[in-house]
Amino acid sequence: MELTLIQKIAIFALPVIFAITLHEAAHGYVARYFGDMTAAAQGRITANPVKHIDPVGTILVPLVILVTSKLLGGGTILFGWAKPVPVNFANLRRPKQDMLWVAAAGPGMNLVMAVFWAMMIQAGHALGSGFAGTPLMLMGAAGVFINVILMALNLIPLPPLDGGRIAVSLLPMRQAIQFSRIEPYGLFILLGLLFTGVLGIILWPLITIFIGLVALLAGLEPVQLAGLINVVLR
Repeated sequence: MELTLIQKIAIFALPVIFAITLHEAAHGYVARYFGDMTAAAQGRITANPVKHIDPVGTILVPLVILVTSKLLGGGTILFGWAKPVPVNFANLRRPKQDMLWVAAAGPGMNLVMAVFWAMMIQAGHALGSGFAGTPLMLMGAAGVFINVILMALNLIPLPPLDGGRIAVSLLPMRQAIQFSRIEPYGLFILLGLLFTGVLGIILWPLITIFIGLVALLAGLEPVQLAGLINVVLR
């Protein structure tokens, strides 16, 4: 099955928007739980995508990547971002320790959503390869892929990514302070890894592992899930 560009955009639209926005909302929810009300005060603890959408990161960048991927024959890592949820770590009851849970909430939400979309594949399979079944399975595959990508990307131990904040939380204080000084340069380092191809070398093994984990949790065969993902990426 070869999908047109319009079909790919339609299949990826909802999974991309909710993968990015619920990731951010999860950060705000956990921050509130541990004492920081900054995101709550700004109305950012919500599933309403309008509150989180960044026109460039949530719409333009994923769209450009999809178009480029289609023109080049697939295989591109799809990613994007939403408006970051504001978190004042100083307001947390135990700033250094609680930072771990606030940071881990985003990738954790992506895992939950990946399993949800995998269950949509199961639902689509139950409906059969008709008008609703096939699109639901393809959207489910897109949802698994984008959430696994975001989970793997954000777990890289590089500030200001979630994995970097988790590392800062776990390191002894002196080393944590030194490591956190990387943050102003984190985006440039990430772009460097992307353009040199190193990012793909780091991410694809993680993506493969996470796809297998999601398949296991959702009761799917890893080969079946990987096959559907290959269809939506072609």
